[in-house]
Amino acid sequence: MNNFTIGITDCDHPSVEIERHVIDGASGQMVLHQCKTEADVIRECWDADGLLNQYAPLTRNVLSQLPRCKVIVRYGVGVNNVDIQAATDYGIQICNVPDYGVDEVSDHALALLYTLARKTLLLGNAVRRGEWEFSISRPILRLRGQTVGVVGLGRIGRAFAEKAHGAGFKVIGCDHREDLPDPQPFVERVSFAALLERSDFVSIHCPLTEATKYLFAESQLRAMKPSAYLINTARGSIVHEGALDRALTEGWIAGAALDVMELEPPAPDNPLVKHESCILTPHVAWYSEQAFDELKRKAAEEAIRVLSGQEPRYPVNQL
Repeated sequence: MNNFTIGITDCDHPSVEIERHVIDGASGQMVLHQCKTEADVIRECWDADGLLNQYAPLTRNVLSQLPRCKVIVRYGVGVNNVDIQAATDYGIQICNVPDYGVDEVSDHALALLYTLARKTLLLGNAVRRGEWEFSISRPILRLRGQTVGVVGLGRIGRAFAEKAHGAGFKVIGCDHREDLPDPQPFVERVSFAALLERSDFVSIHCPLTEATKYLFAESQLRAMKPSAYLINTARGSIVHEGALDRALTEGWIAGAALDVMELEPPAPDNPLVKHESCILTPHVAWYSEQAFDELKRKAAEEAIRVLSGQEPRYPVNQL
């Protein structure tokens, strides 16, 4: 397809020159929008042959009113703002970019684990207050031989598992998806219940779906060790924040580290913001300069691939 139009529904990146360069090179036209609502997408993108999408809602109502759209590529891995079944019904290919930030997210999760375990943020803040005393961090336990539970054994979960194993942790894992490759030999595959019971650290790497929304709620958090830590670099709604607040307040678990939250940024009165035992980072696990460029280039290339009649490299739905 020549002279096609690819719209960007919304984008908070400082520049879209990478996408523009790729699309111009394929004789296409790129149009940047900043859609927030369904009505915005319908009004601005109705004539696009393809879309790149960040956060704007792509519901059945929206997709039904995009008559020319053949492909939608999500910036990133998650596709929870897209009605996949509706897209399939309307013949729209949905794609994502599942492999652009594997090292970055797994590195960030491991960094959060070490920050929790070695209590570096707690101690660093104390030094800034003029307190030179290690005892406020007690107890700190030797990490080698402790058990890390990995929830979700896709690309990122497997990369995290490999790094944790290399650092001397015992690694166990679980995943409800049956089509994934077998875990690495050093990962013991266990049930979700056994993972909660046995893990000293639990790191979440599964997608947000109907099955995983609030996967970590009161009963799951109560099933963890009182000395255990929870790490989430996946999607905020996998963890029930009210239950996590209670878990930290009442000591069901020792602490948590979240790079993602249900509402981003969190409301100022969100109690998790005030917990010293809860580390928060601003949805940055995906980021490095290299990953940022790779994401933008691959998203544009995937849209062009589909519009050119080629098979998608990263299909989410089957047409």
